[in-house]
Amino acid sequence: MISQKEMIYHMTTSFSGKTVLVAGGTGGLGRAVTLAFLKAGANVAVTYRKREEFDALGPSSQLEGYATDVTDEAAVKVMVDQIIARHGALNVLVNTVGGYAGGVKFWDAEAAVFDQMIALNLKAGYVLCRAVVPTMLARKQGVIINIAAKSGIDHPAGAASYSASKAAAIAMIDSLAADLKGSGVRANSILPSIIDTDANRKAMPNADYTRWPKPEEIADVILYLGSEDGRIIHGASIPVYGNS
Repeated sequence: MISQKEMIYHMTTSFSGKTVLVAGGTGGLGRAVTLAFLKAGANVAVTYRKREEFDALGPSSQLEGYATDVTDEAAVKVMVDQIIARHGALNVLVNTVGGYAGGVKFWDAEAAVFDQMIALNLKAGYVLCRAVVPTMLARKQGVIINIAAKSGIDHPAGAASYSASKAAAIAMIDSLAADLKGSGVRANSILPSIIDTDANRKAMPNADYTRWPKPEEIADVILYLGSEDGRIIHGASIPVYGNS
């Protein structure tokens, strides 16, 4: 009988020689995803906003960083071309870029917040997918994993803009997956609840964060989806709610 540890080891060894792009790869979730793929032997490219956050990932010959605005289609295309020129292929895209704004009733929220949520939670994924899909189709293989949210299907009060952007992101990946059917390229969404990050603990100091999913736990799910072991999962929206 194979133990859980042996199953994880078997899964992660499959990334040796593979190239992964983690957009937002220095954030609360993105950092855990980046480190998990590095540990699994992948070459990892990350996008970042703050150089010190990228440097904090530690030195690695398998790691490279890009200070790229992932809502800028031209800039993202240049980045993807550079990654492919260096490694020959891009096997997995994980988009962890996103933002949250809430706590305000629909009619009191500023219109600019809506635009911000659409840019971070929807347009970033749209731009990234458009940049990587052609090269994946040409090779007839690749995996796209987009981080949406529980709020995309369970719409709480005070978070209309956030929920709308995440719901649209789920729909976008569902439609992309339908377009990709039979191509050898897979696309799925991950739907976390509140993630146990330092930022969320500070924002909600009285919450029971022991019930929140941890970034490393979500990263394990992402590694599975990106691996050959997850090859039968396509067009799915996978809940990772922890006990919340």
